[in-house]
Amino acid sequence: MADWADRPQPPERGGERETIEGFLDFQRASIVWKARGLSDELAAKPLLASITTVSGIIRHLADVERSWFRTDMDGEVDVPARWTEEDPDGEWRVSAADSLDGIIADYEAACQESRDVAARYDLDDVCRGNGQRFTLRWIELHMTEETARHLGHIDILRELLDGRTGE
Repeated sequence: MADWADRPQPPERGGERETIEGFLDFQRASIVWKARGLSDELAAKPLLASITTVSGIIRHLADVERSWFRTDMDGEVDVPARWTEEDPDGEWRVSAADSLDGIIADYEAACQESRDVAARYDLDDVCRGNGQRFTLRWIELHMTEETARHLGHIDILRELLDGRTGE
């Protein structure tokens, strides 16, 4: 694993937006940091009764990033997603043939798309999609929670897969 200190650190004395986005970017980078070094086969290996895998979590997070920022915040229609009404768990379905590097690259692209959308709005701006229920602040804080929760899952899976631990 790369040095944990290579991840972007949230500011210790930043403003609200800088701090929120700093913590979100730290969690995003931690997802990638925790997954790097696994083989495609191990990243796709299910260890639980569910279909949860390291690769599946990262694909799920890519779809969730696009959904919250592009669909909900920006009001974009027809944003690609792997889940469907017929297969609500589509993004979780991976195999050893799925490249972890490709999955990570897609996740990193989705995170950049989210940053690009967020840059066009103020924290108090209300989203254009999803019934205009949420502000950018809410979405960014929710994504921090969602990403951190799944980072904990990856942390446990990684330890079970190859014994690697770390902050």
